[in-house]
Amino acid sequence: MNVLVALYYLAGITGITVLVTRVVRTRGGPGGPVHDRYEAAFLNGGPARVVDTALAALQADGRLAIGGPGVVAVVRPVAYDPVERAVLQAHAAAPHGALHHLRMAVMRHPAVQEIGDGLAARGLVVDPATRRATLRWCAVVGLTALGLFPVSALLTAMDFASSAAPSFPFLFKVVPVVIAAGFTALVCGSIAARQVTPAGRRAVFAYGRHHAHLADAALLVALHGLRALPDPVLREQLVAAARIYGPPRRRGGGGRRPSPYPHATADADGDFGAAVVWCAGTSACGGGGGGSCSGGGSGSSCSSGSCSGGGSSCGGGGSSCSSSSSSSCSSSSSSGSSCSSSSS
Repeated sequence: MNVLVALYYLAGITGITVLVTRVVRTRGGPGGPVHDRYEAAFLNGGPARVVDTALAALQADGRLAIGGPGVVAVVRPVAYDPVERAVLQAHAAAPHGALHHLRMAVMRHPAVQEIGDGLAARGLVVDPATRRATLRWCAVVGLTALGLFPVSALLTAMDFASSAAPSFPFLFKVVPVVIAAGFTALVCGSIAARQVTPAGRRAVFAYGRHHAHLADAALLVALHGLRALPDPVLREQLVAAARIYGPPRRRGGGGRRPSPYPHATADADGDFGAAVVWCAGTSACGGGGGGSCSGGGSGSSCSSGSCSGGGSSCGGGGSSCSSSSSSSCSSSSSSGSSCSSSSS
């Protein structure tokens, strides 16, 4: 039994060390400030908040008109940044001007995806693949610790049955390390479930405090979500569009799945800011055509399908990655691989 006790403690300490090391390593990074409102929007609500920010900016100065029932019309095709350009490209490539389709297509556009890649490279967010891997490790350690309780009880009973003289119960010998491993898995899983790192939360808080005196619609959406949008008609249309692709409700619970973003709170009567579509450079940015915006570690490629959904290509507007003058596939120094959109 002493050998088994030693194995229990060895396995428990190893599991605890792996989890703590992985969580600390994946949530570290150089950090740094938030550069613009789109980075603040991504930190607060992911790609969905970024798109809503751009739509609010386009609507505010009359370049875009959004009316009922969720139809988008371009009034002046002028873009001042890559995300606004992505909106116009996706609108031009879409067969109709439905707001919910446009919103989802722009979320998957490289101009939006690269925001998350840049934040991840600076340690302000954790990319989805890394986060899922950490959560799997936490689940393995936690379930193993849970399963060892009945095993330990059975071994204790066998020890009492085979031993002539009573000894200190085996279960009591190993229960400290089993509980410690299970508790560590629970805490590390709770931390790993959050997309935004502590450095990211500090950075977005500092950005919001520094720009608190500004009141333009796009910045309000980036910092506070759709509930802060001053235009009630636009707010109603964006909330309705967000409901369509919002996170599914849990069965029996009636509530929505919690968001991995710290401020993706309910904009009206649901957690609409939490709809997350992030390629993170290595995962399929799945549009209807099955295309991807993926990187193999050092390089990057755009496949023949769509990155932005709705049948449009990586650069939008029906142009391909390799031949369009207004879009290109480039390797990003900050994220390792990405699809980027540049002005012509």
